[in-house]
Amino acid sequence: MERSPAFVPEARRLLTLARSDRRAAERELAALSPELQANVVCDAPLSIRRRIIELLSDPEAIIPLLPEAEFCYTCRAIGLEDAIWLLPMATEEQLVACLDLDGWSGLEVDPARLDAWMAAIASTDVETIVRTARALDPELIVIYLRSHVDVSLKPSEQDDPDWSPPERSQTLEGQFYFVAKDANDDLAPILALFHALFQGDYWLYFRMIQAVREELTMENEEWALRWRTGRLEDLGFPPWDSAMRIYGFLRPDRLAELPKKPFTLERDDSSLPVRHPDLPGIREDEHALFRATRELAGPERSAVFYALIALANRIAVADRMELGDAESLPVAMEKAARFTSVGLEFVATENGLSLEEGLRRVSIERLFRVGTNLDREAALPDPIPADPQ
Repeated sequence: MERSPAFVPEARRLLTLARSDRRAAERELAALSPELQANVVCDAPLSIRRRIIELLSDPEAIIPLLPEAEFCYTCRAIGLEDAIWLLPMATEEQLVACLDLDGWSGLEVDPARLDAWMAAIASTDVETIVRTARALDPELIVIYLRSHVDVSLKPSEQDDPDWSPPERSQTLEGQFYFVAKDANDDLAPILALFHALFQGDYWLYFRMIQAVREELTMENEEWALRWRTGRLEDLGFPPWDSAMRIYGFLRPDRLAELPKKPFTLERDDSSLPVRHPDLPGIREDEHALFRATRELAGPERSAVFYALIALANRIAVADRMELGDAESLPVAMEKAARFTSVGLEFVATENGLSLEEGLRRVSIERLFRVGTNLDREAALPDPIPADPQ
């Protein structure tokens, strides 16, 4: 999503105007193109995004334009129970990304977060439930269902004439009976999901309820992780083992080495899951990376920040940050800027280059590796805790 040179109203000023003249604020926002209205939403601090969205005259046209991670952050900031009204407006890609980013902890499904998202989806309308279920990996849905219900298949009269359904069980079609694993568990979200699928996509309903009974949990977990890893890579979040390469060891005699092949600052035009940030304001303690970036031409400056976001995504994965938490990316960006600056100053000094020339000669990722190798104790993420089993 690009920032237009056109005037974009500042979110807080719009809210101030809305207090005295809500219709004027709505008209001013509606006068912008849909893309610029989406920019206003993304530029608004998370604490006031709901109020900005409520000023949109046509939110159904704007919400689908939000980058996937920004939509996830917005729902989390509002609160899932209060953000249910946004889910029917979201694209399938946004909904899947919410589960990919916020339904997992590290490399494992987080049951509580998965439950929260599935309950929110189940609280929408039948159409939204069905299209979300079609978009999600069936393995993830099976993992969710299996954590809450046991499923039994009614045998034929010939095989077991005395069979009776399990106590407290329910059925929609008279063949599969499901019962809560925990008698105190609220099955309302699962009932809503089953009813919606039974009405809107019977074959998917049949696939899900049969899989709960017959498929292996370990296989579902492995495939769900595999599909999720591929999608996150498309959003710029590489697999963990690949992300950890940014912390690769460099021999001391190679830290100041310049690449033999010419390096050029070129912008990667691939889509970003978050809003493209602005250049931070000038500060006395400003990182060397930002000081150097100010000396670059516009296209080069843009390329630096795209590369910095890509590096921050790698850091977030390697450091096992919560990808669904809006605070993770700023923390990763700060770490990226800090150690890239250390590496940039070292390489520039050792080779007699200006900071901006060093930025033109060496990639952002290489500079970060140099910086982390100069202070590995401070840079390396905490080790993965040992499995007690």
